Amino acid sequence: MNIVLLEPEIPHNTGAIARTCAATGAALHLIEPLGFKLDEKHVRRAGLDYWDKLNIKRYCNFAEFLVQNDFPKIYMATTKAKQKYSDVLYEADAWIMFGKESGGIPEEILRDHKETAIRVPMLKDIRSLNLANSVAVILYEALRQHEFLNLEVEGDLHQLNW
Repeated sequence: MNIVLLEPEIPHNTGAIARTCAATGAALHLIEPLGFKLDEKHVRRAGLDYWDKLNIKRYCNFAEFLVQNDFPKIYMATTKAKQKYSDVLYEADAWIMFGKESGGIPEEILRDHKETAIRVPMLKDIRSLNLANSVAVILYEALRQHEFLNLEVEGDLHQLNW
């Protein structure tokens, strides 16, 4: 799976998303400009000590991202979409993009991806979910559809038996 953040602005959101990507094996793609430096303590703290386990790539802009990744099919997470994220059948290597916290994905990009635009349902008078929460909700649905391939799906209690 591939998580793409277009111009993320809040360091602890990107750190939390990086941690989710590390935990699931998803690659994290960051499209500049970023609203912070990746070495800021808020980003590092939110990602804990998982940064060395993360497949992370940076791009100068959306056009460079498209070219370097051979113009992939991208699911665009946006409050402007008509279809729910759970209505989509994700490929095992799906690309899921999220926009910046203050404005989402620009409409000029969304216009070219109407058929792959997806949304998380919420109450009408709520503007949006937290970016890190949106990534987790959609990424785990995509992983569920592939039976959480390569992920540990059972835990062990330390002192108790089931």
